[in-house]
Amino acid sequence: MALSGAAGSLLGWGLLFWGATVGASKVEVSMLETVEVELGQTARIPCNFSIPAESNYAYINWFYIHKNNRTKIYYMVRDQAFEPDREYKGRVAMENDFTFTISRVTLQDARTFVCQVGAGSLGVGENRTKLHIYKTPEPPEIQVNDAGIPVTSKEIPKIAECISKNGFPAPNITWYKNGSPLWQDDTQVSILSTLTKESSGLYTVRSILFAHVSREDRQSRFHCEVSYRLLGADQTATSEKVNLTVFYSTENLTLVIHSPQPQVREGDEVTLHCEGDGNPPPEYNLLKVQEGAQPEEKELTASNGVLTLRKVKKEDSGRYLCRTFDLDSMMNLETWVNLSVNYLEGLKITPEGPIQLQQGDVLALTCDARGSRPLEFRWKKEKKGKLLGPGKQLKLSNVTLESSGNYSCEVAVTGVPGLSRAKQVYVAVHAKPQISSKDSLVPVQPNELVTLMCKAAAFPEPKITWSINGKVQNHTDRHRVISNLTVQVTPDLLQSGVTCTATNELGNSSHHITLKRRTTTMSPPIGNTTEQKTQESKGVIIVAVIVCILVIAVLGAVLYFLHKKGKIPCNRTGKQDITRPDARKDEIVVEVKSDKLPEEAGLLQGANGEKRPAGDQAEKYIDLRN
Repeated sequence: MALSGAAGSLLGWGLLFWGATVGASKVEVSMLETVEVELGQTARIPCNFSIPAESNYAYINWFYIHKNNRTKIYYMVRDQAFEPDREYKGRVAMENDFTFTISRVTLQDARTFVCQVGAGSLGVGENRTKLHIYKTPEPPEIQVNDAGIPVTSKEIPKIAECISKNGFPAPNITWYKNGSPLWQDDTQVSILSTLTKESSGLYTVRSILFAHVSREDRQSRFHCEVSYRLLGADQTATSEKVNLTVFYSTENLTLVIHSPQPQVREGDEVTLHCEGDGNPPPEYNLLKVQEGAQPEEKELTASNGVLTLRKVKKEDSGRYLCRTFDLDSMMNLETWVNLSVNYLEGLKITPEGPIQLQQGDVLALTCDARGSRPLEFRWKKEKKGKLLGPGKQLKLSNVTLESSGNYSCEVAVTGVPGLSRAKQVYVAVHAKPQISSKDSLVPVQPNELVTLMCKAAAFPEPKITWSINGKVQNHTDRHRVISNLTVQVTPDLLQSGVTCTATNELGNSSHHITLKRRTTTMSPPIGNTTEQKTQESKGVIIVAVIVCILVIAVLGAVLYFLHKKGKIPCNRTGKQDITRPDARKDEIVVEVKSDKLPEEAGLLQGANGEKRPAGDQAEKYIDLRN
């Protein structure tokens, strides 16, 4: 294919200007030794030449060499380019700087290309470049031997297989164990690699790793790495890392106790776990040793070496065995552990309750219990009351009615958090009733219902009666009684008041409650006094504002009416007119009249100390026009 004349002329001048070096004695061509390009991309092969001064090239030929034979694929003569080879037609071109380009390169383009420059009588010069084609292989895939490998295998077992496809030129595979490369030594490691050329011309490489393993390899990680060359640099791609299943015999056994806390307590859930270091794990047998003159072993039901004891008791304490037989080594293995269950039992208080005393008596309470470790005792009044003191014994001297109540003994096992018990005994001191009522003066209103309260404590339990009839509700808590009386207030009741009386076999006590009438006419409900006062204050303010507005409105209307009717005179004797002389008839003048008596008016003086006539001081006018 020839280029057009104008384009060829421009190309020729460009070639002469850019590609040729003037001043050489002969035609000299220089090229790169190799050019590298990735499959499917465009290859660029530079061609630089020099010619004598004031000379020009006659032609440029491009060849490729195959089996020592040259094939012309492109040439330019007198600024016209031709592509004679059908294989490269449409894929080759030459740039302004004499760089030869091959687009969409294939594996067959991996050849030697020759640039030949002719300058007529000055001769011919040429040079060559070898074109290398590269294709990045697919990432390596690894497949581990998932059947498992015994450490006792006599032959070198297969570890894994690695494959990388579609690379060019052929890539290489290297094996790694825990990050370190493995090399073939024919005793411990063997590597078998195969290379396959696909129909596309690309290469697939496959590598199989064989190696002896040990117990430590159960944690080893293997991977493979494919290496290849691309654009003048070495590249690598790595597979995923895999673990190997290794079979080995059991050499050691462990039996571990798992519990909610280090010190096992009665009621806890305890798990005994037997485990060996072999793979696959052997069968485990768990047993308990029955202590005695002739110790016996009792086999227990366990699952895969795990025994669960729910709500353990002190009888579960003792020695536990784990035993197994390894088929590979043909050895019996055994280990044991002691289980100690902490307990607390037999808690009691003497004397037992309920205990009845007379005022002034002395009482000694003793607390006792049994436990797996030393015990700590302490006493409290009521279960969550004040601490009375430590120790097994509690002594009460000169008891009174206030000494009555529940006395609690708390026991804890030393060094075992959470293992504690408590027991209590009730002590009742005989005494006549004692009334503790807060109601002595109660404000009331006639005819309202009022509830009065009376509290009494005594032993034996007292009975409360009221001096008047009404609705009575009683609540009893051991030696304490609370009585509520609901009654309607009458005039007689306001005068007499109410009396409550507490009685038992040892005596009685009374308490008088005075009812006082409230001074306010309105009796706001209890708890709402402040709210009602606030509401009443708001109502008073609103009423006052309305009244003021009405008064002002009426006064204004009256004044306006009197003015219209002419009822307000403006020329009475003794009046001082302070209006402007030119006041019009329709302008309002308000008369301010003094109510002072003539005697009082005579006392008024002017600014100069002289007395003014009473008439001048009795009435005045104020001009409201302005």
